[in-house]
Amino acid sequence: MRVGVYIDGYNLYYGGRGICGRSTAGWRWLDLKALSEHLVTAHSEWVNPTVENVTFCTARISGASNPTGQQEQDVYLRALEHSGAATRITYGNYVARVATAPLATAGRNGKPVITHPQWPLMIQDGRAQDVPDARFMASVARREEKGSDVNVASHLLIDVLEGTVDATVVVSNDSDLAFPITFARTRVPVGLVNPTRGYLAGKLAGHHTDGVGNHWWYQMQPADWYNHQLPASIGSRIRKPAPW
Repeated sequence: MRVGVYIDGYNLYYGGRGICGRSTAGWRWLDLKALSEHLVTAHSEWVNPTVENVTFCTARISGASNPTGQQEQDVYLRALEHSGAATRITYGNYVARVATAPLATAGRNGKPVITHPQWPLMIQDGRAQDVPDARFMASVARREEKGSDVNVASHLLIDVLEGTVDATVVVSNDSDLAFPITFARTRVPVGLVNPTRGYLAGKLAGHHTDGVGNHWWYQMQPADWYNHQLPASIGSRIRKPAPW
């Protein structure tokens, strides 16, 4: 059984940062092929599965705003290529813009709770009357990664429709992938891996028997990162960054 694996790089990275810790070493130098083979072996019921391709979708960090991050990412991408840990690397891009939104705090379920004036910081109208139902608005600079989810969906659907895979694994908790994943389940078994510590996005849920059946779901744990690391040195020039 030929298995294609499709990874949303930023979903995987921020998921690992949330689960393993932003400043914790030992999880970022991830061997994507070794991880993929472990996930399929440990969590699927597929017969004689072989990971045929590992497609990694990401975007390059800008050196203008984060030179260290750019250098470390570049080393990791070269490590993936030279080690064969990723069969295909497809790039999206960053979009810089100014966003305006109400000031808010995170609620218990992670959803935003709009902040309203209250003493000792209150808004008053021209008659010096309190306006407790007013909203504070903030204008902030934002850099957003674009394209990874589209690239994951495109590779997934192309491979399924061209018949180059017999089963697929998608590593992402992005609900924007609901439609292509639902379609893929009508053609091949699909394993869905949530790399974040949050609940599975509702639109990505389903049943083991949907479509052709034999689907599965899994939420990654710290050991999935720590136990599947690339060698510290790859070739004569590629070295694992010290903080990693």
